[in-house]
Amino acid sequence: MKTESISSAKNRLSALIKRVQRGDSILITDRGVPVAKLVPVRLGPGVPERIVGLAQQGLVRLPERVPDVAWLHLPRPTPRPGPSAVDLLLEERRTGR
Repeated sequence: MKTESISSAKNRLSALIKRVQRGDSILITDRGVPVAKLVPVRLGPGVPERIVGLAQQGLVRLPERVPDVAWLHLPRPTPRPGPSAVDLLLEERRTGR
């Protein structure tokens, strides 16, 4: 991995981006201390073009890794007794609070 100082990276950003587009990774340092890394974006299979478009607009962030699906097997929360949030909202709208 190539290392660049902040001042050098600032002056040569276009060239560094071209290297990253070719697959290189670049470590950015501030007075010798690593502060950032420029890495190529790797899209997993099945990322729709519209999601990529939203990411380019800054509206969503693309995942950096494949999500762990273990959370799907966690127990689901149980509803509390009493009125639901929808019931409370409708009551609030009826009373004008």
